[in-house]
Amino acid sequence: MIRKNILIAVLLFLTLSLYAAGDGKYVVAFYNVENFFDIYDDPNVIDEEFTPDGPKEWTQAKYDKKLANISRVLYGIAAANKDYPAVIGLSEVENRRVLDDLVSTERLAPAGYQIVHYDSPEARGVDVALLYRPDVFNLEWSDVFQPEIPERPDFRTRDILAVCGTIDGERFCFFVNHWSSRYGGAKASEYLRVGCASTLRKYADSLMASDPDLKIVIMGDMNDDPYNRSLAEVIGAKREVGDVEPGGYFNPYWNVLKAGYGTLGYQDAWNLFDNIIVNSNLLEGGSGVLRIQEAEDSGFYGRIFKRSYMIQQKGKYRNYPLRSYSGNSFLGGYSDHLPVYIVIANQ
Repeated sequence: MIRKNILIAVLLFLTLSLYAAGDGKYVVAFYNVENFFDIYDDPNVIDEEFTPDGPKEWTQAKYDKKLANISRVLYGIAAANKDYPAVIGLSEVENRRVLDDLVSTERLAPAGYQIVHYDSPEARGVDVALLYRPDVFNLEWSDVFQPEIPERPDFRTRDILAVCGTIDGERFCFFVNHWSSRYGGAKASEYLRVGCASTLRKYADSLMASDPDLKIVIMGDMNDDPYNRSLAEVIGAKREVGDVEPGGYFNPYWNVLKAGYGTLGYQDAWNLFDNIIVNSNLLEGGSGVLRIQEAEDSGFYGRIFKRSYMIQQKGKYRNYPLRSYSGNSFLGGYSDHLPVYIVIANQ
């Protein structure tokens, strides 16, 4: 079995190595992996649901299935682009253990991903994280910060992760987010996501003030669509490239949603909560040569990765993303979200 696993890893490596990223083309992806817990009870967080003795009977076999599913999706993005993504943002991961297991899978091990992760104060223990290829991205520093909610100064939720470094000598800062949910209603909870957006915008602007050529990529599950206040007004992410002013932001998923595509289904409609936003330096402004690239087949700058095996094929939630559970019934699926990605290239 060990020899077989080594052979599979070598074959995967050789396949993707035929299309190495030395051509100045890099994929940046984000995936909400939905409740990616290990099977152990952590007394410091509310994770009892995802343990062998919990209501979901979260066993090693189910965990292994989830692990294989996530790696299959991420490898699918790699295969579609003939190279492993340079950077992958993740949300709803419990801890470093699950990330170590993920990057060590047969499908992903050849990429040699390194991990940036911090434990956040979120009650259930789910965090954001970033995987990066050290042969492409040269890590300089990372940090986390809490959203500031003026209406609730003691509010604690998932951290916002900042990871900064260089690609081909050009400075990048990636922000990985998982903003507050719409629990209680979209309007009633809007102030929480507005607070997340305001905190992030101030932090990003402070970095750009000290480095005007900095390329910024904001990714995550925002629990808002591109046209909602948090993204359209507070971040100020524009729908069209031509509307972006120097120092401003562009959301390539606005037009994707308007065309009828989404990353999660709710009440027979698609939402696009999973966004990747870039600043003006990844358009036509700023120094350097790396820019966000438009897809030739769709004309969109934002991509959604969707394959039939990731989709519910029958029942009440037919055509929605195939998730791991429906209530406490194990479906053996992937996530209730679809992953998104952009391509940055030397244009």
